[in-house]
Amino acid sequence: MLASQFPGWADLQLRVLSGAGTDNAMYKLGDDKVVRLPRTARSATNIDKERLWLPKLAPCLPISIPTILGKGSPAATYPLPWLIYRWLEGQTPNTESMLDRHLAAIDLGNFVVEMKKISSVNGPKSKRGQPLSTRDEETRFAITSLTDTYDVSVLIDMWESALTSPLWSEAPVWIHGDLHAGNVLTQNRRVTAVVDFGSAGVGDPACDMMVAWTLLTPETRQIFRSIVQPDHATWARGRGWALTFGIVAYPYYRISNPTLARIAKRTIDQTIADYKYPDQ
Repeated sequence: MLASQFPGWADLQLRVLSGAGTDNAMYKLGDDKVVRLPRTARSATNIDKERLWLPKLAPCLPISIPTILGKGSPAATYPLPWLIYRWLEGQTPNTESMLDRHLAAIDLGNFVVEMKKISSVNGPKSKRGQPLSTRDEETRFAITSLTDTYDVSVLIDMWESALTSPLWSEAPVWIHGDLHAGNVLTQNRRVTAVVDFGSAGVGDPACDMMVAWTLLTPETRQIFRSIVQPDHATWARGRGWALTFGIVAYPYYRISNPTLARIAKRTIDQTIADYKYPDQ
């Protein structure tokens, strides 16, 4: 496909990236490019959205985001559109030592604040910018598969509490929609980039609060909160989004994607601790 559609890059070394996500297969191309092949037709639907909006979002944000260099067309051996991006240096913070979470709280807090400032006029609706109730059936079903790991009555209480939070009634704002360790790149313990804008769009800002539980600690959560300054209901819905992310992802990826399952379990643990001991 490179030879026929991007002949100037066809001779560059192509290496599979073992840490690729669940929606896309990723290949490093040469030293400064990456090829993204959607695994499903649903994942491919985000391509045109990213081509339109990433160049508009990037200048407004304090952290690097992906830059698209080219769009590939379906071929006989691969039926979906695909993308080539500029390579972003960094690693996902898979261990505690890879990230200064105090500085991460500041960096990601500022990222969320600047996302919210971007004009949402004509912005695409985010699937994560909807009311938490849209996740109710999926979340309750996933809870039933966690009886071997958690007190499900606690999870149900937490989920139902989140559902009672007042809905977002203001104008929709831009959100990333999937802020967790797998979508953050770090260098020298600092956050240097945020990737995977497949869930990005406009809606309720609560979903982007979930990084406070997916990545941060009780102390650094408060730093993030002081920067973003969400109202109480938005913060409560954000914890609900973190909870549903963890509850749904953990049993689903426990075998197939241990890295994402570990992120999801950590998120559940953080939300439980925050629910039981909110002042700690």
